[in-house]
Amino acid sequence: MPESGFLFNVSQSLGDRYWSLADADDTSVRQLSLSLGTPDFISRLLSLRGIGAGAAEGFLSPTLRETFPDPTTFKDMEKAAGLILDAIIDGKNVTVFADYDVDGGTSSALLARYFRAWERELGLYVPDRLTEGYGPSPAAFRYLKEQGADLVITVDCGAAATEALEESRTIGLPVIVIDHHLMGHEWPEVAALVNPNRPDDASGYGHLAAAGVVYVMLAALNAEARKRGIAPPTGLPNILEWLDLCALGTLCDMSPLHDANRAFVHQGLKIMARDGNPGLRALADVAGIGKIESVYHATFVLGPRLNAGGRVGDPWLAAKLLATDDRQEAIELAERLHGLNDERKAVEAHILEIATAQAERQLERDPDSHVLVVSGEGWHPGVIGIVAGRIKDRFHRPTIVIGWGDDLGPVAKGSARSVRGVNIGDAIGHAAKSGHILSGGGHAMAGGLSLRPEQIEPFSAWLNTHLSEFATERDAARELRVDALLDAGAITPETFDQIARLGPFGQGAPEPYFALTDMHVTHTRPIGANHLRLTAESSSGRVEALSWRSVGTPLGDALQGRGRFHLVGRLKCDVWNGRRRAQFELIDAAPVDTGRT
Repeated sequence: MPESGFLFNVSQSLGDRYWSLADADDTSVRQLSLSLGTPDFISRLLSLRGIGAGAAEGFLSPTLRETFPDPTTFKDMEKAAGLILDAIIDGKNVTVFADYDVDGGTSSALLARYFRAWERELGLYVPDRLTEGYGPSPAAFRYLKEQGADLVITVDCGAAATEALEESRTIGLPVIVIDHHLMGHEWPEVAALVNPNRPDDASGYGHLAAAGVVYVMLAALNAEARKRGIAPPTGLPNILEWLDLCALGTLCDMSPLHDANRAFVHQGLKIMARDGNPGLRALADVAGIGKIESVYHATFVLGPRLNAGGRVGDPWLAAKLLATDDRQEAIELAERLHGLNDERKAVEAHILEIATAQAERQLERDPDSHVLVVSGEGWHPGVIGIVAGRIKDRFHRPTIVIGWGDDLGPVAKGSARSVRGVNIGDAIGHAAKSGHILSGGGHAMAGGLSLRPEQIEPFSAWLNTHLSEFATERDAARELRVDALLDAGAITPETFDQIARLGPFGQGAPEPYFALTDMHVTHTRPIGANHLRLTAESSSGRVEALSWRSVGTPLGDALQGRGRFHLVGRLKCDVWNGRRRAQFELIDAAPVDTGRT
């Protein structure tokens, strides 16, 4: 709980949160305002992000020149670059083995485009989520060997695939691993293993997405080619042209946006806006957006469609789309992904409705549940992670969603999402070691597991007991910290533009939250499936606001009843008929006059 009390005395909002106002250092704010000439509220936002006057310019205008990682500091990077360049020059049969998500797809497309610049084609293999699971398998490597592969490069996977890598050595198939996931202290012998998170890597770039590691590899490949004095007929590839793929993979993999990642995304979005990638342009067209220019476009419009193939359809589609230069092929692939995304949303909505009802019943039985475990026969493993995230966000506690049966096999698969301070990956790993589930693990905020359906109930009981010691951390996850207070009259396109200078926003660099006090909600109307558009007024101005997925929730029900509310949200800018207007994207609300304190 905040030591200085609750903002507006809100200890339990309509979203079941308590509100606090972030405490900024006044001296730092003044120094920033003097050195940059920025308004106090912008200086406050910079100070809250730990940016001092000396670092502000680099933060606001990040460059690749200042932040690009030195490839030579990565363990095995130079070795891998030499082997890959040898394979390119010798015309060997090389296949990239990619994960089925956006990070894997962008990583494989970066390599495919590099090979093509040298007039070589790179083979592609993407495992099926349902039949093969995550990462390389012995069977997949045997298949690639039989198909004549001379070298396999794994991207966004492979670092923990001990059995598969041992098989590759047995059958004489060289493998280069390019990954970023956590791994153990021992691994089989491979041709090269590039992973900033391998225990003996001292590069300090463990926060890169796989696409970021691959992008650094492209720089290493160009450096190796210069050292040898060789180049393709058209000259060494200009990898800056492909920075859009690096940015997309970084954003969609939720990698923290600082240092190199911030520069990758800041500059990569500019490349993305130029429409140089036919696949991204085609996907934007079928999604109904014009210029691709924002984190929102990349993360919430393109990302879900690219992921749809791996979730409910053909896992190869995203990698193919991002690598193609054929406009017609791009259109066909984009339309297939768009259709699969619609299918994914329908499946997700159906499961979410049932899973939410289960969670509500669980909380009715035990309001102090430390974790929510919901399950259902036939629940598709491609969407249970999304559903777990939705439920976690609504009820502010760790959530595990489990599905089995219906041609998915007799073993149940679960996906977990957690709240700040509760390491769900460790808990799942402990459950696996203790025999409560068949297998599982993950990291602090997410995890996966396998278990028999009859184990679900006892596992849920065990996990609630196991996580009871984190009650304080779970309660802390209910905090909604507000960056600054705003008057309704300050919600303008000009204010939005000032705030946007602090972007790009994403993991580790959240958009600032603002509070509006004592707003009279005068009008609401549902839009889409379960969203609300509303108008709120005060003596200082009138605000148009959007509340996503709130219909049927306590928040949405209260807003539709209108009245006076304190509001918390973030600023957005909308363009309609050539006119820009600022909007307030509502995150939470609390009635002014009902004594919810």
